[in-house]
Amino acid sequence: MRKYELIVPCHFGMEAVLKQEIHDLGYDILEVVDGRVTFLGDEEALCRANIFLRTAERVLIKVGSFHAESFEELFEGTRALPWEDYIPEDGKFWVTKAASVKSKLFSPSDIQSVMKKAMVERLKGVYHMSWFQEDGAQFPIRVFLMKDQVTVGLDSTGVSLHKRGYRKLVAQAPIAENLAAGMIMLTPWNGQRILVDPFCGSGTIPIEAAMMAANIAPGMDRDFTAEDWPYVISKGLWRDAQEEAEDLVNLDIETDIQGYDIDEHMVEIARDNARRAGVEKLIHFQRRDVAQLSHSKKYGFLIMNPPYGERIHEKQELPALYRTIGERFALLDTWSMYLISAYEQAQQYIGRKADKNRKIYNGMMKTYYYQFLGPKPPRVKA
Repeated sequence: MRKYELIVPCHFGMEAVLKQEIHDLGYDILEVVDGRVTFLGDEEALCRANIFLRTAERVLIKVGSFHAESFEELFEGTRALPWEDYIPEDGKFWVTKAASVKSKLFSPSDIQSVMKKAMVERLKGVYHMSWFQEDGAQFPIRVFLMKDQVTVGLDSTGVSLHKRGYRKLVAQAPIAENLAAGMIMLTPWNGQRILVDPFCGSGTIPIEAAMMAANIAPGMDRDFTAEDWPYVISKGLWRDAQEEAEDLVNLDIETDIQGYDIDEHMVEIARDNARRAGVEKLIHFQRRDVAQLSHSKKYGFLIMNPPYGERIHEKQELPALYRTIGERFALLDTWSMYLISAYEQAQQYIGRKADKNRKIYNGMMKTYYYQFLGPKPPRVKA
């Protein structure tokens, strides 16, 4: 099989988690930079990465890279790339996104326009055509410019990988599925341990945890752009990866995963989403205020995405809310708490400094993942 450099973007701050995921799939890491990981893999790797990676945004085939400080250099560099290796005569191709950091070329629309023209010129010469209907499969391209170095990737995913397909209804400020998965993966939690989300909203954190516990691959029930690229990847490889994922699922497990929310309507939405994800039997949802948070068991995990105060009317309520979180957590003396928030005074009102603190960008919003570590449970004697 042909080898590719596969570029996998992720949330800023989640690179180490994604790197470990790719390593666990059995592939060699080539590069880790802010917001993305690059690894070496073949067509099978591309299929498996799309289906199995929990913290990824998408999977790109690196078409090439070059230096460009002017639009003329951008045009020539783009035209020199082997587009015919990927795009057939009837392919629909366009630059869907251009990102530029510390580069002389910084206008996304101009970068997109110049690159499209260069691609057309290249393919005109290869296919001996003056006009492309572009009524076939889609070939979206993404480009990153960093210090005048242009990296071009062909998007095999399409709709972002955080859209698993189970979340039809959401809360006002939902957390992305891949970010929720990354939050869980940054803890020592496993399917045999207790997990409670007291601000579950549409149920994303508990659902992602249940999918991990049951070994359900996040991309099992969705489609990918590259499935329509038999010119690049055979349908058989997609079927093989899908069958591998199906064989690994185990719903015959016992879990203690709970999601609470003060809004009964959100609890119903969470239950519906869990049903769509196939994990409704693994999660207990209930209406409960965080002020009522308690649990009789020991050594559990609180993993949550509480309000940050994005809406003006919430801001005045935040001190009392975070104070309540701190008070209820203090009563769970053997538990650990993991909390993502953009609220700068979170630790102050929780009443305790986090043992660990990781900066993560939730979209363009800077957040902090506060980690309050409880004691480890005693070892079970053999």
